[in-house]
Amino acid sequence: MARLLRNTLLTLATGALVAVAVLAGHVTAQDWRSASREPAGLAPDAASTPEAVVQFYAARTVGIKGIAGVHTWVAVKPSGAREYTVYEIMGWRARRGLSALVIRNRAPDMRWFGAEPELLADRRGAGVDELIRRVDSAARGYPWQEEYTLWPGPNSNTFTAWVARAVPELEVDLPPTAIGKDYAGTRILGTAPSGSGVQFSLFGLAGLLASTVEGLEVNVLGLSFGINPFDPAIKLPLIGRIGPARALAKSAAAPSGAPTATDATGPAATSGQALAAKVASELRSVSNAVSAGGPASVPVIADAPRGRGVPIAVTPPPLPAATR
Repeated sequence: MARLLRNTLLTLATGALVAVAVLAGHVTAQDWRSASREPAGLAPDAASTPEAVVQFYAARTVGIKGIAGVHTWVAVKPSGAREYTVYEIMGWRARRGLSALVIRNRAPDMRWFGAEPELLADRRGAGVDELIRRVDSAARGYPWQEEYTLWPGPNSNTFTAWVARAVPELEVDLPPTAIGKDYAGTRILGTAPSGSGVQFSLFGLAGLLASTVEGLEVNVLGLSFGINPFDPAIKLPLIGRIGPARALAKSAAAPSGAPTATDATGPAATSGQALAAKVASELRSVSNAVSAGGPASVPVIADAPRGRGVPIAVTPPPLPAATR
């Protein structure tokens, strides 16, 4: 038993190093000023889509921080609206004494300074305007608008988890790379970020959650490990979710030709699947080497540039009257 535990821990530790090495190759040195902010084609065109839409997104953060974590945000479009409203947290604003909460009109699926976004939740059509009203109310009632702490929170992922709890119908499963999602201030016991199940959390540094959306997750120093038997997947720090593409909860069909989180094609899906396959292959090699009692080969991790803030001025506009 002791040997099995030792081998398991060694495999996980070595696997984490492998993941860092693999992901380091995906963190580029490009200046954030010149990085792509183009839409990824995951959202329906607002001008030609009369129905209401609500979506949750995640993308790797800027610079070396992107090896370990993602930035998450929420996008909504009420019925008849011709543009999206995006809710997100920007830490540099809090450091300047401003509210970190930003509410503005922009493309919902915009690349996060070059990083491809991943669609976490997508609901359209009847009943969505009411969900949008609850999203707006939860976002404006976020209790840490003047605070920002990269680790363990509150940060952008703490905000997205706060909003997701207000709309459990969306069944938002934030990835394990959303560091800060488990931060709940002084609240120790409550619902999981999806708004279902139960979560025990000590300031986001240690905890446990169980729900039919996230499965079972353990938080150790802000890093999430988990397994989801309901939507088969393994969840690991740095790597993220490993498993079949997740079917978004009760989402409407995407526009013809537009990739979604459940597609097996498209740049975002192809990149994510290739990365998951590469990491899985490396982990199998490590596991086999450990089981055989031989040394595991760990690649050298190249240095990556440190990310910088994004000094852009934004003014939160109000939502259309129909959603207030």
